[in-house]
Amino acid sequence: MERCIRLDLDCAAICKVALDYVSRDSTLAREVLDLCARVCRECGEECAKHTHMEHCQLCAEACRRCEQACQQR
Repeated sequence: MERCIRLDLDCAAICKVALDYVSRDSTLAREVLDLCARVCRECGEECAKHTHMEHCQLCAEACRRCEQACQQR
C-alpha cells in the first residue's frame, strides 16, 4: 500500500499544478498535462490492483478520467 499512497499524493499534487497552469493559459501547460496524465495513469494502475478496497477502485476510476481529460486538453 505504500506505493499506492505515495502515488495518490503525487497525483493530487500534479493535478493541482496542472489546474493552475491551464487556468492561467500557460505556454507550458501541455507539458504539465502530459506529466499529469502519466502520473494519473500510474496511480490508477496501482490503485486498481487493490480490488478488495472500494476506495482504491473509486480512485482508479477517477485517475482514468483525469488521464483522459489531460490527454484531450
